Amino acid sequence: MRLHRGRLIDHIQLVVRDLGASERFYRAVMAVLEIPVLGTDRGCFLADELVVSSADSPTAAGALTGRHHLAFQARDRATVDAFHRAALDHGGTDNGAPGIRAYHPQYYAAFVLDPDGNNIEAVYQGEAKRSAPSVTIEV
Repeated sequence: MRLHRGRLIDHIQLVVRDLGASERFYRAVMAVLEIPVLGTDRGCFLADELVVSSADSPTAAGALTGRHHLAFQARDRATVDAFHRAALDHGGTDNGAPGIRAYHPQYYAAFVLDPDGNNIEAVYQGEAKRSAPSVTIEV
């Protein structure tokens, strides 16, 4: 298995009411962002640093996580637009159509609520040069 990690976050776990609905939603939006989703037999699925699990999974302790805001990087404005469409087509609710935000002049983002009400964002921050795409961990 090959995992990609950034420098600050190892993983984020969302515990959801309906794992099937969440998996359909996240598979659709992650496909647009070109992030693979891996299913497991342990009541969860993975998308790089994101773990989404059911309340009865071994790691959830039976409790939902509550509302969170997650922002995913998009490679360009067209990807933000496609993310928004895919989210709405797969159980998401509009929480801010694609467009420039006041955070800075090139901040182009779209917001949706996932099936559990989490505020999910795709953002393109403008042209930038990265030192590396990610850290690769092989296990």
